[in-house]
Amino acid sequence: MCHDQDSRPPAPPRSAPVLERGVLTLTAGDGTDFSAAYAAPEAEPHVGVVVLPDVRGLHPYYVALAERFAETGAAAVAIDWFGRTAGVPERGVRDADFDWHPHVQAATAEQMDRDIAAAIGYLRERQSPELPVVTVGFCLGGSISWRQSGGDLDVAGCVGFYGKPSVVGDAATRARRPTVMVIAGADAATPVEEQLRLADTMRSAGADVDAVVYDGAPHSFFDRAHGDWAEACADAWQHVLALTDRVASR
Repeated sequence: MCHDQDSRPPAPPRSAPVLERGVLTLTAGDGTDFSAAYAAPEAEPHVGVVVLPDVRGLHPYYVALAERFAETGAAAVAIDWFGRTAGVPERGVRDADFDWHPHVQAATAEQMDRDIAAAIGYLRERQSPELPVVTVGFCLGGSISWRQSGGDLDVAGCVGFYGKPSVVGDAATRARRPTVMVIAGADAATPVEEQLRLADTMRSAGADVDAVVYDGAPHSFFDRAHGDWAEACADAWQHVLALTDRVASR
């Protein structure tokens, strides 16, 4: 488990007023309904963020994280992966006892890309057709976000926290979009060396990769439950916002 059901993300270094927040249902290009959480700042956003969750799908942590991104001035959508096999949750978010294992095994890269595309479309529908969008993912979602650097979706940049290179696959050899890799130095799930090799592969393909390692930090350190890692969390926010600011200024 990445973190418990009651955990919440650390506060960003900016605190703009949030105009709108809520859980809704989106529809992917293949007709699948899935749950999502949307949040938008009071001021006009110049960048959008699609939050890609870990194996447990959309749960309260990611609803809160969408709001955190709105506090930074971005419009954000956090999505659920499992509309095809688990349906839309009654309250919009996955419960603590949700058995994600069979749903992760059934999910495909193509299906996940359709869900991400629907979230990108929603952000641009609500804001502007030209809105630059960045994916920000965690664990499973981190891997999928890195994969977007060499994918076909219309994203301006990609951020992944503690992903797995094997999930990125040969998309790394086509990477071309700016990418942030947030790496936990004591990640028991994936060795740091594997993630740094992935960064080198992506750079060789043409991507601008910012790979930062937090020595001693555990998997899923970007979580208030890991109070000892407040400094790492604050620095990780800076790397993420450097990318969102960069694409917003274009």
